[in-house]
Amino acid sequence: MTTATAVPGSSLLSPTNHALVLIDFQSQMAFATRNIDIAALRNNVAMLAKGAAGFKVPVVLTTVAEKSFSGPMFPELPAIFPGQKVLDRTTMNSWEDQPVVDEINRIGQKRVVLAGLWTSVCIVGPALSAIEQGFEVYVITDACGDVSDEAHERAVTRMVQAGAVPITALQYVLELQRDWGRGETYDLTTGIAREHAGGYGLGIQYAKAMFGAQEGGH
Repeated sequence: MTTATAVPGSSLLSPTNHALVLIDFQSQMAFATRNIDIAALRNNVAMLAKGAAGFKVPVVLTTVAEKSFSGPMFPELPAIFPGQKVLDRTTMNSWEDQPVVDEINRIGQKRVVLAGLWTSVCIVGPALSAIEQGFEVYVITDACGDVSDEAHERAVTRMVQAGAVPITALQYVLELQRDWGRGETYDLTTGIAREHAGGYGLGIQYAKAMFGAQEGGH
């Protein structure tokens, strides 16, 4: 007989069981992105980055050819991670860049969460490489972009077939919280949601303003 116990599944993300790798959120890469509106993409990137920063998740920031071609990183990211080193590469696959891999090894987590531009190149490359080397890979699909819907969807399918787990930016933040009774991060999580989670965020604001409600109550 199977017995239920009140413990989380091991496949769920927590602040201490993964590293977040943010890849090539740069001007030139965004100009050609077509599968998602750039304002929506930037919103989703800011949401997950604020979640990672607030929950103290180890984060790797990397760019490709920043000075010579692809341009600066989205301004949200250096604002959220002030002073953090950005690893610039020549490789399209960040898993082939030694400084990036060195940072992954320094962090020492077997589980990595990826987001970036473009899905079919700069996310597929590290996802498949990491899986082959024994890492568990999650991909935040609504914080990834590509030159067409087809390119993005085929890339996500390819990664899922290889064993990657697709999630969304809001799902990522809420999975880190996971219990509204965790008062030390309640304001962080609901604050991020109010600013970035669309209608759900407005609902939190409304309930608080009109009824003094909060999600941690019964």
